[in-house]
Amino acid sequence: MEIGKVLGPAEITKIINYRSPLLMLDRAVVENENKIIGVKNISTNEMFFQGHFPNHQIMPGVLQIEAMKQLAQLLVAKKLDPENKYDIYIRNLEKVKFRKPNNPGDRLKVEAELKELSNDTAIFSTKTSNNSGLTCQAVMTLAIRPKAHPDTMPELWGEMDKSADTVQDVNKIMSAIPHRFPFLLIDNVARVEADRFFSVKNVTVNEPVFQGYTGDYMIMPESYLCEIAAQSGCACVLSRPENAGKIGYFMSIDDAESIAPVFPGDQLICECSMPASTEKSRFGKGTAVLRVGEKIVFKIQIVFAIVDA
Repeated sequence: MEIGKVLGPAEITKIINYRSPLLMLDRAVVENENKIIGVKNISTNEMFFQGHFPNHQIMPGVLQIEAMKQLAQLLVAKKLDPENKYDIYIRNLEKVKFRKPNNPGDRLKVEAELKELSNDTAIFSTKTSNNSGLTCQAVMTLAIRPKAHPDTMPELWGEMDKSADTVQDVNKIMSAIPHRFPFLLIDNVARVEADRFFSVKNVTVNEPVFQGYTGDYMIMPESYLCEIAAQSGCACVLSRPENAGKIGYFMSIDDAESIAPVFPGDQLICECSMPASTEKSRFGKGTAVLRVGEKIVFKIQIVFAIVDA
C-alpha cells in the first residue's frame, strides 16, 4: 500500500473481507513499510453495546483485538496472500493486556508494527489507545491457511446437547454474567466437574458476526473464540457462592493458539479449568480448550478481575 495514503471503509474492505458489524476500522494510513495506524470511533449505537455490560457500556476487549488484527492484516495482506486465495487468521496471541476501558464517545487509535515477516507468517506488536492513554496491547502472529469448508454433517444428540440434565441453561447463565444478545456467546453449561466447566456454543450462520464477511468464507473470528472462553470462565467463577452478585472484567490473555477454523453448524465445546483460589482473590485465572467433537480448535490462558457489581 502507498505510504501516507488514507484508506476509508471502501478501500479497507477491498483489502480485507469484512463489513458491519465485524469491521472494526473507520480509517487507516500506512506510516512506513512496517507500521500502520487506524482509527475506530466508538458510538453508543453500535450493536455490541446492547449485550456487553448493558448497564455500563464498555467496548469488549476482544473487539480491540479484532481491530488490531484487521489493521495488521491490511499491512501484510498483499505480501502473505497476493492472490487472495487464503484465510489470514490469528495463529497466536501473547502478552495481551487490557489496560483501560473504552466507552461510547471515545475514539480508538489502533497501531500495528511489523516485527518479523516470512512467507506464511507475520509477527506484530499491536496496541490501542484513547484520550486517557493505552487501553490494550498484544503480540500477535498472523498466518495463512487454505480456505477450508465443512465436508461432513455434525453428529447430533451427544452428551453436551441440552437435556433435562443440563447444569445451566441460558437463563441461569444470564443470572451469573451480565452479557446479553448480541454478545452472549455461550448457550448452556453441560457439565461441571470440580473446577472444570463444560460450556456449549452452537454456532449458526444467523449470528450477526457472520453477516460481517463480504465473501463466501465464514468462520468464527479468533477474537470471538477468546470471548467464548472468557465468558465460560466467568460463568464458572461467578457461579460459586462466594462470588454471588459480582462481575468479571477480562484482564489479560497470557497465550492463545488457533489450531483449526470454526464454522457455522459446529457445536463448540469449551472446557474451562478455573481452580478456586485458596485465599480471597480479586482475580480468576485459568485455561480453556475449545473443541468441535473430539478435535481441538483453540487453546487459551486467561485472567480476569472479580469485582463488586
